[in-house]
Amino acid sequence: MKAAVLQFPGSNCDRDMYTALKNAGADVTMVWHKDAVLPDGVDVVGVPGGFSYGDYLRCGAIAANSPIVAALKAHVERGGYAFGICNGFQVLTEAKLLPGALLRNAGLKYICKTVPLAVESTDSPYTNAYAQGQHIGVPIAHHDGNYTADAETLDRLEGEGQVVFRYLDNPNGSDRDIAGIVSGNRRVLGMMPHPERAAEAAHGNEDGRYFFTSLLEAVVSA
Repeated sequence: MKAAVLQFPGSNCDRDMYTALKNAGADVTMVWHKDAVLPDGVDVVGVPGGFSYGDYLRCGAIAANSPIVAALKAHVERGGYAFGICNGFQVLTEAKLLPGALLRNAGLKYICKTVPLAVESTDSPYTNAYAQGQHIGVPIAHHDGNYTADAETLDRLEGEGQVVFRYLDNPNGSDRDIAGIVSGNRRVLGMMPHPERAAEAAHGNEDGRYFFTSLLEAVVSA
């Protein structure tokens, strides 16, 4: 599997994402935000967490209009895989690659801790190595992680099995406890928790490792 990790001014989880993908067996390339094309043969694009462009305007809004995101959109339109973690999720919603928006946390404070999640669906390239309903612990680190969408969109996400991770303690006020969603074709994922920060024994928690092994298996077998 060939993967690309995008880098923006203010990204701070790009190296973590690179390492998690590489440890899973992927051939990974870092791609700068001003580049207009992705490397040849890329299967999956990761959009990392951090504070792209200092979170000015709205979180992810400026990054969503960068040259490399135009290439990301074309990649997705061709049927490629893409996922965004934390700020990357914000970028994907701002780029209209996933529905909804991420608002200020309900408690109006930055939250950084490991939270319990339920795996709501294993019917995606990102969750097939988990068990349906499995409870896992994954770190969060965000100020604007309150997922929101209109009732019609939320009903569609629920009805079509596009909610893949759900908070068990809802730390930020997200609608219907949603922590992660996928697109209708299951190839694009966004989530606020950081599986790349729980992907090896040195992290003290390997629950996130299966996110990356799921993806590798799905892409290789596709």
